[in-house]
Parts: sequence; structure tokens; C-alpha cells
Amino acid sequence: MVRGQKDTYRILREKRDPNEQYIWFHCASLGEFEQARPMIETVKKKYPAYRILLTFFSPSGYEVRKDYSFADIVCYLPFDTPNRVNAFLDIAQPTLAVFVKYEFWYNYIHEAYLRGIPVYLISAIFRDNQPFFKKNAGRYGKILHFYREIFVQDEHSKELLNQQGITQVTVTGDTRFDRVIEIRCQAKELPLVHAFTENKKSGDGLVLVAGSSWPPDEDIFIDYFNTRQHVKLIVAPHEIHESHLEDIEKKLKRPYIRYSAATEENIRDKDCLIIDCFGLLSSIYRYGDVAYIGGGFGVGIHNLPEAAVYGIPVIFGPNYGKFREAHDLIEKGGGFVIHDKQEFNALMDRFAEQPEMLSAAGNEAEDYILSNAGATHQIMEKIATDL
Repeated sequence: MVRGQKDTYRILREKRDPNEQYIWFHCASLGEFEQARPMIETVKKKYPAYRILLTFFSPSGYEVRKDYSFADIVCYLPFDTPNRVNAFLDIAQPTLAVFVKYEFWYNYIHEAYLRGIPVYLISAIFRDNQPFFKKNAGRYGKILHFYREIFVQDEHSKELLNQQGITQVTVTGDTRFDRVIEIRCQAKELPLVHAFTENKKSGDGLVLVAGSSWPPDEDIFIDYFNTRQHVKLIVAPHEIHESHLEDIEKKLKRPYIRYSAATEENIRDKDCLIIDCFGLLSSIYRYGDVAYIGGGFGVGIHNLPEAAVYGIPVIFGPNYGKFREAHDLIEKGGGFVIHDKQEFNALMDRFAEQPEMLSAAGNEAEDYILSNAGATHQIMEKIATDL
């Protein structure tokens, strides 16, 4: 990240065309990029005269999307210090800026405001315990006034902001729902995964897809898998470095194979498929009966809608408090929180023994995603006034 930031100004000087206008999208990492992506692609289609500047803070976002074809310039965002901010804006000179969800960079937002650059915040969600809503909020309380419009995911966020005198707020929901629906429509055919799952999907058992998993997650679902012959397992770990892959393999007591070593012939007699590459998970969920989404025993759960859109129930650990979609899916009956192996085992056994319950939960998950589509269109209608 630090090395990448040092290249930012060079990249901007080399690639920015002074005769063009740029819309700047900033995403912390890959998850936020997926929320911005529907808007970026809509802008490119509806407003082709504009160029796209895309910045990331995290290497996990930049390294995966540095060659994203819909962006004209992709670079890291330098740290939020006055000198760096001024240098960045002097070169980039964006016409308009869109920040995603939790991106509250005071100097960037304030300086853009002073320069007359409209800044929008999309797919935002606010909670009572955030610094903005405390008596000694300081500049955190001021920053919210500098956005041209804040597009929030729910009514509670709007109410919190209104109580602070922030009125430029619109409830649109989460653009990520639009993105996962688009992904489902464009999902790749994966012959290897099809070959791996076809006998289970024909009615012989369950296919569990574990996405973005961490070691504490793997301890839970691998233990279940090892003792349930009716389950086939696909593991797509959050980190795919060799030591982590080896740790997963040591826990497995049934035949497994890595995706990179698989063929349509040698994969059929395996019970576990380990995905040791990036970019496939969003298409793999379509082959599952149940999804386990990792992160709930540590950093926070990863992308629930990415799996739920395929009409399968989603299971996750207890650290989901900041994720509105998790609360909603639990309420609707399409999402399930587990706290330990025993709860996971009991839930999975119920799914296996009661196919009607499994089907109903999957339908609720899919209905929730489809009923929350449309945020991108609502946001674009408002932003269009500045284009």
C-alpha cells in the first residue's frame, strides 16, 4: 500500500488527459468496489463523455481491480494529510466525487467542498455509537455537512443524520444488490465445479459452499463435513497463500483436490474442492445448496448478497452487527447465525433432513435480494444534476 501510494502522482500525471472531465470513485477495498461498480458502469454507458478515476485504499482492492476496463485511471489514494490531499486534487481535478459506504476522509472531503467539487456518499449506513453522533464529535460532526448528498441504506441512518441537522439525505438501499443481480445474470459456467457437484445436486445430498472463510470458520464447517458423507464441500478461503491452503488440507479427512490441479476426470471422486484462485466465488455459489459466509468469528462477515441472490440460505458467525443485510436476512428466514460447532451441525442436519425447510429458506434469501434492487437508478437520477 505504501509503495503503491508513492506511484499515485506519477500515474495521475501520465494518464490524466487535461482535455477530459473525470468522475472520481473512491473505494476502500474490493467489497466497496462491488458497491460502486453498478454506478461506474452506468456512468460509462449513459455519460460516455466522462472519464473514470478509481482509487483504492487497500491492496486487496487495488491488486484485483487495477486493470478494470471501465476505469480510465486506477491508483491508490494517498493518506489523508493536507499536503497529500492538495497534491492529489491539484493533479486529478475531478468534476465530481463518489465515496462508498464508510469512507470519511476529512481533508479530502473538506478540500473538495472548498474547491466546489460535489462529493456524494453512497450505500452509507450509520449507527448510534459512531463518533458523528457524540457530543464531542469535533470534525467528525462537521464532515457530514460537506457532502452534496448522502445516500443511505435504511431509514434509521436517515433519522440519525436528520437529528444532527444533516438534511441532504436520501434512502436508496444498497447498490450491492444491483451488482449481485447483475453478477447472477452474467455468472460463468464452470465445468470443473459442475463435474464436482452434479451427483450431489441430482438429489444424493448437499453441496455446501464456504466463501471467504478464515481458520475459525474452517474449524466449524470442516469438522461437520468430515463426519457427514452426504455433504460435498467447496471452500473458497479469504486468503489463498500456501500456508493457509495447507492448514485447510490438514483438517480434511475426506478426499480433496485444489481447483488448480483439478480435471473433469480426477474431480469426480473427490468430496472437497479447494478454490485456490480469485475471481470465481460469485459464480460458484450457483452450484451450492447452502452457503457459509466467513468472517463472522473475526473481522466481520463478508458478502452475503453474493450468495443469497442464487436462492440458497446463508449461514454466518456472530460478528454481523454492522451489516444490515444480515439482520434482514435473519428476520426474513433466509439467513442464519451460528455461535459454535454444535449450532452449525444442528442447522445443517435440519437442512439435510427437511428439504422443504431448505427450499423455503433459499426462496426467502432470493426474494430479499430482488426486492431491494434499484438503488443505482435512484442515485443516478440525483447525481445527473451535476453531470
